[in-house]
Formats: sequence, C-alpha cells, structure tokens
Amino acid sequence: MALSEQYFSEDLHPIDIVEHLAEHHDWDFDRIGDDQIAMAVEGQWRTYSITLAWSAYDETLRMVCTFEMEPPEDKLPVLYHVLNDVNDQCWAGAFTFWAEQQLMVYRYGLVMAGAQAISPEQIDTLIGAAVMSAERFYPALQLVVWGDRTPKEAMQIAIGEAYGRA
Repeated sequence: MALSEQYFSEDLHPIDIVEHLAEHHDWDFDRIGDDQIAMAVEGQWRTYSITLAWSAYDETLRMVCTFEMEPPEDKLPVLYHVLNDVNDQCWAGAFTFWAEQQLMVYRYGLVMAGAQAISPEQIDTLIGAAVMSAERFYPALQLVVWGDRTPKEAMQIAIGEAYGRA
C-alpha cells in the first residue's frame, strides 16, 4: 500500500503526516507543537536531527537536518570552500555551518502555496533526500576538516556514489 492511500479521505495537517511517517519508520520523534516536529533519523555515518515546521502564513514546510561538527577555527576557510562545492552538487536544499552551535545544517523549504495538498510521499522523499545528502557529503566534510585533504580531493569521495547493494 502506498503511503498516501490511507490519507485520501482525510485533510491532514502537514505535521500530522510527518508524525505518521515517523511512526511508520519507527523514528524517535517529539511533537514540539501543532506546527513543528523534531526527530532523530539514523544514518550510516551519524544520527541526524531533523526538524520540520509548517508555516501557514507562507504555506511552506521547512526542514532542517543537522549534525554536530566541531572544526578547529583554522579549518573554517577550507570548510566553507568545500561547502560551496557541496552546494553546487545539491539540486534541492543547501548546506550551511552554524558556527555558534557547532552544527552542520541541511535546509529545504517545500512551498505549497495556493492550498495545494501535500502528500506523504513528498514528505518522505524530502526527509530521505536530506539524509541521503548528509550521508553523501559527510565524508568530504570530515576529510577537509580532520584529514587535511583539499576540497577537490574530498569532493572526489562524495562524487563517487555507490549504486546497488552488496
């Protein structure tokens, strides 16, 4: 059964849909309020903190996916350089580093203006893309900060995506 089949007759709030998805995937989550939910999604490299918030004002579902990163001060220029390279490879969403909180952040906003319906598949894909992007670029970020690799060398790791399963 498709994720959306159980929602056809219901007009659910986007965060209600996210909550159902979190239950479906057995992710730890906390419903912070009517318009916001936070969850932990396990990846290969890290556990990612993902927060989704609905803004009825501009009809946008905002997602922030974070993980801790504590680069030494002298590595910030090379980290920012590789972040530019990483963002050139991202079709949707973008990475940034929040220095004060020591967090790497992937952000995306899904605009649903005009009272468009949002589907569970859209939200599931949104969350999956965030985790996939974080997983893909995590090694490159680590290599420039801790492995003394150049951004070009580090990006070669991120570009070499594996396909299939062993």
